[in-house]
Amino acid sequence: MAADDPLFRPATADFRWHGVEVLAYKQDGAAPFRDITRQVLFHDPELKCELRYFEMAAGGYSTLERHQHMHGVTIYRGQGSCLLGTQVLAVKTGDLVTIPPWTWHQFKADLDQPMGFLCMVNVDRDRPVLPSDAEMAELRRNPAIAKFLES
Repeated sequence: MAADDPLFRPATADFRWHGVEVLAYKQDGAAPFRDITRQVLFHDPELKCELRYFEMAAGGYSTLERHQHMHGVTIYRGQGSCLLGTQVLAVKTGDLVTIPPWTWHQFKADLDQPMGFLCMVNVDRDRPVLPSDAEMAELRRNPAIAKFLES
């Protein structure tokens, strides 16, 4: 752990932690997303992983993407839905989602409440890949995925 990193960061109001900056999810224009923020809770070379907290406002969503690295996700608050490969899953507080390498995935908060999730990934990881037009067309052939993407 770096010398300037505190060993304890108490939780504050509204799903925040003392000394943890609320960051933009991604650069605007980098990929489609809506009303989502990112907080890096743990990032240390000794851990070889990073724990992040993402929070979406009601109706917000993450980017539809895939990549080589896998994720471990825990829904921390609220509920919504998750595209995981060829499945659309309802998710709620406490649910665990494993995202295997090269699996399309996206999280969406329900329209009436925010949703937050903890996400653990390797510190060293590849960049996300967005679907091509042909891949989007293939995903939309699945009626459940088409409905998810349109909501």
